Amino acid sequence: MLFLMVGPATAGALTETDKSVRSIVSGIVSYTRWPSLSGQPKLCVYATSHYTHALSGDEGHSELPYTPVIVRNDQEALAATCDAIYFGSESPAKQLELISQYQGRALLLISEQNPECIIGSAFCLIIKDEDVRFSVNMDSLSRSGVRVSPDVLMLARNNKHG
Repeated sequence: MLFLMVGPATAGALTETDKSVRSIVSGIVSYTRWPSLSGQPKLCVYATSHYTHALSGDEGHSELPYTPVIVRNDQEALAATCDAIYFGSESPAKQLELISQYQGRALLLISEQNPECIIGSAFCLIIKDEDVRFSVNMDSLSRSGVRVSPDVLMLARNNKHG
């Protein structure tokens, strides 16, 4: 009963930036293929993210293309056997440290606070005010073991100059 009362109150709680982040992350995941995955991928979202609520909630009117799991540390992320990880405030060096523990598994990595996108995650969100864009680290993506539609990569290229 409590869920019914809380649900509508939080339904409109997503800001435009929340919706943009959710839309971009959902799009990236939707156009990614894992070599041995059947069903929805599991997206582990670090609790340090500013958009944890937007990425894990069901406030939108559409279903998420992934199963969200909130993790608080690397141990939880490893135990959850994530197919994709969304980093919050974890540094690119910290991202690399976790990636090395996942060796041999296909893993999509998205970062919220890695604007240079030189090391660490394959996809890096660039969030300025309400404008949300993303860039791609092709080196990280090529080592990730996942395949991403070329259309997504073109969007990143176009967004860099926007």
